[in-house]
Amino acid sequence: MKNEFSRREFIRTGSVSLAGMAILPSFLSMGCNRLTEQSGLEEYLAHFNVDREILQKVISEALSRGGDYCDLYFEHSLSNYVGLQDNEVNRAGSNIDYGVGVRVLKGDQTGYAFSEEVSLEAMLKVAKTAASIANESKNFPAVDLSEKVHPEYYNFKTSWEDVSIKQKIPYLQKLNDKIFALDDKVDKVQVYLNDDSSYMLFANSEGVLSFDYRPMFSLYASAVMIDGDKKEDFGASRSMRVGFEYLKEELLDEMANEIVTGAKRQFLAGKPKAGEMPVVLAAGSSGILLHEAIGHAFEADFNRKETSIFADKMGKKIGEDFVTIVDDGTNPNIRGSVNIDDEGIDTQKTKLVENGVLTSYIHDRISAKHYGVNPTGNGRRESFRYAPLPRMRNTYMENGPHSKEDIISSVKEGIFVDSFTNGEVQIGAGDFTFYVKAGYLIEDGKITQPIKDINLIGNGPEALGHIEMVGNDFKMDCGTWTCGKGGQGVPVSLGLPTIKVAKLTVGGVNA
Repeated sequence: MKNEFSRREFIRTGSVSLAGMAILPSFLSMGCNRLTEQSGLEEYLAHFNVDREILQKVISEALSRGGDYCDLYFEHSLSNYVGLQDNEVNRAGSNIDYGVGVRVLKGDQTGYAFSEEVSLEAMLKVAKTAASIANESKNFPAVDLSEKVHPEYYNFKTSWEDVSIKQKIPYLQKLNDKIFALDDKVDKVQVYLNDDSSYMLFANSEGVLSFDYRPMFSLYASAVMIDGDKKEDFGASRSMRVGFEYLKEELLDEMANEIVTGAKRQFLAGKPKAGEMPVVLAAGSSGILLHEAIGHAFEADFNRKETSIFADKMGKKIGEDFVTIVDDGTNPNIRGSVNIDDEGIDTQKTKLVENGVLTSYIHDRISAKHYGVNPTGNGRRESFRYAPLPRMRNTYMENGPHSKEDIISSVKEGIFVDSFTNGEVQIGAGDFTFYVKAGYLIEDGKITQPIKDINLIGNGPEALGHIEMVGNDFKMDCGTWTCGKGGQGVPVSLGLPTIKVAKLTVGGVNA
């Protein structure tokens, strides 16, 4: 959904968007050579029909009103999906997105405009619009645009653009058949496979010229099982920056077993008594609570504007010595990883909390300048239609000194949770509510009865301070996580070792 700004909102936010005409780029209809993961800078420039002289003209126009900084973000994305329902592959589609966004910064204000037509005339028009964030006349000398070479964090053999739909269909059918074969209570199955290939070209007024190829694979499946008059469902997903070779029989077996085991467990599940109690978060996907309840509050724009509860906590103790929280863009092939962010900054591993002390926020260019620090490679955007914001990449807690067994045995009466579906968080106060799809009771230090459909209620900073034990079994979850902020979504990943939170409010029976 595109942002829509009234004049009052534009003055307040200092941003604007201008859509160009939806003109199909000529190279798409003329059948010229496509970019590949091996293409170099000159091929990217030719693909977007620009050269250094054109880029310099657009940058000069964008800074003609006195802006401090400008960047150009070109994008060409190709997306495909194929779906299975009712035991047959019966839906498929493709999408092509192409365009350029021009951003101008003046202090901490942003002027932004974009066009779906990449011609000099169209780019000068949007550059002029973005430039209107400033209001003085200024001549910007031509900048020497030099290629910036970045590290590579996506390793794969076969690009999805080289894979036909006929090659993908058997895998959906196999996963469908494997799920049905595991239990005769399976009634319905859905399977969806998505693949994306994105090509990005970046230039800015500091002379940086760079490009990136970003692959993405996502596979989701769910099943409905019926036992008498009871009906349960469960799903599983995988998403990584990988090639076609990742789609193997072992992956299908893993997901099929996860789905059927999860649904069968739901038939046996009840609800715990409501109240405040210790909660053990399972390794892996429980990291969603860390991402939502705590991670967003570390994003520097919320702290710069003093809406985050952590705005005055930099350098202060906010957790136990064994609590270290990281936002990392360098994990090879992980969904939230990027070679460079959408501001042309090299990605990195950023320790947000180290040994219990808040050591860094999640920065883009604007917040980094405000705080007098280097950007952390977290300036991200959904597409060329949006200006970048400080966003998470792969957010996780590092291993601690405890074993999973010791953590569970330390709980007299509480719950163990391992499957979340959604939640709500207030960034300012840090209050959260999360919906837990599945877990277990912990009684006298042992996992016992399955539980389902409960809420966890608490406060992010308080929960962080109440983490009593951190396991040594870290797991990165590779699900299809997409983080929403400011009306735009970006792919992320998350992870966690098993951890014990001393107390959270559990919404169960008699709640």
